[in-house]
Amino acid sequence: MAAAEDGGLGENTRLDQETAQWLRWDKNFLTLEVVKRLIAEGNKEELEKCFGARLEFGTAGLRAAMGPGISRMNDLTIIQTTQGFCRYLEKQFSDLKQKGIVISFDARAHPSSGGSSRRFARLAATTFISQGIPVYLFSDITPTPFVPFTVSRLKLCAGIMITASHNPKQDNGYKVYWDNGAQIISPHDKGISQAIEENLEPWPQAWDDSLIDSSPLLHNPSASINNDYFEDLKKYCFHRSVNRETKVKFVHTSVHGVGHNFVQSAFKAFDLVPPEAVPEQKDPDPEFPTVKYPNPEEGKGVLTLSFALADKTKARIVLANDPDADRLAVAEKQDSGEWRVFSGNELGALLGWWLFTSWKEKNQDRSALKDTYMLSSTVSSKILRAIALKEGFHFEETLTGFKWMGNRAKQLIDQGKTVLFAFEEAIGYMCCPFVLDKDGVSAAVISAELASFLATKNLSLSQQLKAIYVEYGYHITKASYFICHDQDTIKKLFENLRNYDGKNNYPKACGKFEISAIRDLTTGYDDSQPDKKAVLPTSKSSQMITFTFANGGVATMRTSGTEPKIKYYAELCAPPGNSDPEQLKKELNELVSAIEEHFFQPQKYNLQPKAD
Repeated sequence: MAAAEDGGLGENTRLDQETAQWLRWDKNFLTLEVVKRLIAEGNKEELEKCFGARLEFGTAGLRAAMGPGISRMNDLTIIQTTQGFCRYLEKQFSDLKQKGIVISFDARAHPSSGGSSRRFARLAATTFISQGIPVYLFSDITPTPFVPFTVSRLKLCAGIMITASHNPKQDNGYKVYWDNGAQIISPHDKGISQAIEENLEPWPQAWDDSLIDSSPLLHNPSASINNDYFEDLKKYCFHRSVNRETKVKFVHTSVHGVGHNFVQSAFKAFDLVPPEAVPEQKDPDPEFPTVKYPNPEEGKGVLTLSFALADKTKARIVLANDPDADRLAVAEKQDSGEWRVFSGNELGALLGWWLFTSWKEKNQDRSALKDTYMLSSTVSSKILRAIALKEGFHFEETLTGFKWMGNRAKQLIDQGKTVLFAFEEAIGYMCCPFVLDKDGVSAAVISAELASFLATKNLSLSQQLKAIYVEYGYHITKASYFICHDQDTIKKLFENLRNYDGKNNYPKACGKFEISAIRDLTTGYDDSQPDKKAVLPTSKSSQMITFTFANGGVATMRTSGTEPKIKYYAELCAPPGNSDPEQLKKELNELVSAIEEHFFQPQKYNLQPKAD
């Protein structure tokens, strides 16, 4: 939703109109006072930041800094968004008033603007209840995966999770799930966006969240959903007797987020001794005082306290959730005394192998393989494809993001197929398809059982990973990005790739590396298909080209939906038997250097490399 056109009036007039409307509608004393002060000071620059453009509602919902104005997350933008979402759902579901929706929240808070995830969740619940729609509002913080789980379990029409996941502390977000238990995909985002525009004025009871506490339409699903989730999780425990006996010790950090209690419960459900929690990080704290970024994907910096505790308690494995507990990072102490943090692709290989091996033991009938699937996103490692080829199950690739994997998994399940696992390289894992999204709680306890089982064979996670690569072929990956704030430059860079050897000719090589296939999901071109048309959905609004090389390399260049980055993901897939990883690493590094030099051309386009 772009800001309204000002119809030829000065830019300031549009800003004046937006702020005047805000002063009429905002009833949050803190944000209201900030706006009044900025107007009194004539601080146009700050007002432009707050009122420049309305928050854009996309398939990921909303995500922005908390604070006053239409560009930020605050009480009023939450009310407006929820009113639009409510009206859109009323059009889509005739039984909305019978079924209702679920809402939950993480522990984020922004005292200076009075915004918090809990407050936003209550205001969203007020909107729906004021329209006679039942709301299942969790009474306390929960992991994000509990919302899609509740949608599926209680057969609701939709779910809302208030979280900004692993973003910086000032941010918050509004994540939406559809009645199938997966994140929304197009065209729902556009429909909701339009409905928000049509319902900006707060409804009469919008601000009075005290009304919901005595409403018969308010339900608290916390106890029953907690119970159901852990009962369902028990079905993925394959070695209870091993778990009871194991000497493997674990350390867990929830990085000041919601994960602690839930991971403790998950370990109990598997008869594992609960992990030692990093004391400084176990309780929710919206200030995230011990980390620069609350994102375990950042690697060792976020895990410093975990390593210290593990060294003290002689634990060999560290499990780390992000603040809303939908992602998981795993680290293992090596014999050298060093800590190895597994990449998202490496943990994907381990969990994929484990879930297939465990499933196969229970399902000796080979014919079941033809209805068995694993999924990963197109920028993730192709290791599952290699395992599927050798073992005889199906592997499918989806677009980037769990919204695509969740929706595809649901389609397959509805066709009677078994979906064993889905993952993306950004440390997201769907180990149990009763949640059609990434889930860091189930992934943590399943990783712990895997480590405990391997210990009975005197194997570490690192040794098992090597065994997987030896059996199915090494898959070496390297990913990074360049920063570019100018959309025109980004467009030019990608258009240059589409017209590399004259008009409409993609490159045939990158330096010395020969290209064997090209897929462009911006234009829908794929020269590996008989009709040259891509099978995966395309989107003109984002740039994404995948190059396949004659040496087994695959590289994808894409823009980020949320950051000013051009990302690349490169992988060298070797056939089984080619077991010189050092040589493969060297070749991958050469390929990446060639891509940076010939395709990114950072000097020409003035791109900033990723800071180390």
